[in-house]
Amino acid sequence: MRSMTRFAIATVGAVLLSTTLLTPPALAANDGNKAGQDGSNGNGHQGNTEGFSFGVIGDVPYGNAEIQAFPSYIQDLNAHKELSFVAHVGDIKNGSSQCTDQYFQAIKTNFDSFTAPLVYTPGDNEWTDCHRTNNGAYNPLERLAKLREVFFPQPGVTLGSPMQVKSQAKEGFPENVSFRKHEVAFTAVNIPGSNNSMLPWTGLGQTQPTATQLNEVQQRTDADIQELRDTFRKARNNGDRAVVVMTQADMFDPTVAAPSQADFGAFKPLVQTLIEESNSFGGPVYLINGDSHVYNQDHPLAAGSTWLSFYGQATAAKNLTRITVDGSNNAKDWLKVTVNPGEATSVMSFDRIPFTHPAS
Repeated sequence: MRSMTRFAIATVGAVLLSTTLLTPPALAANDGNKAGQDGSNGNGHQGNTEGFSFGVIGDVPYGNAEIQAFPSYIQDLNAHKELSFVAHVGDIKNGSSQCTDQYFQAIKTNFDSFTAPLVYTPGDNEWTDCHRTNNGAYNPLERLAKLREVFFPQPGVTLGSPMQVKSQAKEGFPENVSFRKHEVAFTAVNIPGSNNSMLPWTGLGQTQPTATQLNEVQQRTDADIQELRDTFRKARNNGDRAVVVMTQADMFDPTVAAPSQADFGAFKPLVQTLIEESNSFGGPVYLINGDSHVYNQDHPLAAGSTWLSFYGQATAAKNLTRITVDGSNNAKDWLKVTVNPGEATSVMSFDRIPFTHPAS
């Protein structure tokens, strides 16, 4: 979420939440969940180049209409039994509604109704921006702690259908996870919009980042970088075909003609890490994010990109493909990602699947 004014949608009422969000069905018995166990992080090269698919959504639900429609979106994804897992790349609410415990729990109830494993990484709207008056003037770090409590009750296990993942819970970051399937390495890292949570907490009367805020950003960014390096290292050691990085922030927003350091500068060490690790890996790297709400597929770190000069990077990463999923008012579809069998020309292909009953 870039600003309050861009998506000024009315505050969600508690009564609406309690009447429109699904209660979760009983989880099916887990038979070991092959999706998470296929060589999970460090089990070695298995020579398995079978195809599979997964779904991605983000920046949803935004506002009353999407809250009412969200259960049907989940039903649409549940109908695709071929999906190995689903990822939500953050922003479970719009930027001008309350960050209440009740809302978090209602969305968690929805998440529990996924029949595939659900990998979720937080967005700025559900913690970074909660200092805003119309969000409830919360301390963002308190909201982040609540998110971890509600959405990561069993570190190392996904929501929806349980799938084992490797988690940074021991380091204090249960939302940072990684896993491996059919020679593709996956990681989800907590990199939110709002300049990686560096925007001042104006709703709490701050005009500059506080010392506590700066400390959180530094520690989380360090953990994110470690998570990225560990994932790429294991992918190299395993001889994996590709690496997939999932995060909320759009660090290369194509709608921004003249990016500023105040809005993007805090992403620099993460961008530098992506360049270094992508080049060291050598194979295809896919960065899947939300945040800017309009589907896009590009190569933001290829030679000649203006983002390279903005972030002060002399080396390109031509093997990195970025994909942004539709969200907010554009949340009329979900992204189906197909990992093609080993003999295919490209490792992955992407299809936008319309929701049966979109909110708008």
